[in-house]
Amino acid sequence: MQALLAPYAVTLRSLADLNLPEVEETGSTFAANALLKAQAAATASGLLALADDSGLEVAALGGEPGVHSARWAGAVDAPARNTMLLQRLEGVPDAARGARFVSVIALARPDGAAALARGELAGRIARAPRGSHGFGYDPIFVLLDGARTYAELPPDEKNQISHRAQAFQAALPLLRYLAGV
Repeated sequence: MQALLAPYAVTLRSLADLNLPEVEETGSTFAANALLKAQAAATASGLLALADDSGLEVAALGGEPGVHSARWAGAVDAPARNTMLLQRLEGVPDAARGARFVSVIALARPDGAAALARGELAGRIARAPRGSHGFGYDPIFVLLDGARTYAELPPDEKNQISHRAQAFQAALPLLRYLAGV
């Protein structure tokens, strides 16, 4: 988040910086979870808060893993989640392996004012992991050009096209408005 906001001279402080607890993601959508986190942080800190919820939606799996992306396969690491996802897609042709990364940014003020912005990056699921940049599902997410996985992109290129970058761009006017700038 700090890298995406660096050109705007915004100082971010994490929950840990402010000694605030993590917020349980009990929402059924990315927007609901992002809003829960932003509103809780704004209320507890008295500051304008920004939160994100993001994940991977795979069309052939009815949108799974979706809002449960980080915990979809239980208490396992990212390579194990990727293996499980690839196994679930075994036999599915490339044309039916469409997927998208989704990010929703929530901004909230202590007075209850809030706004949401969404970003998406479309692609498909690879047949095997490739690349060493990134985390989570990045090694199995192939960009629409079909040439590279998300994990094969250098960080600066990823920050230009990512679902988070798109959500941040959409959130900037909202951030200015809520900050009174």
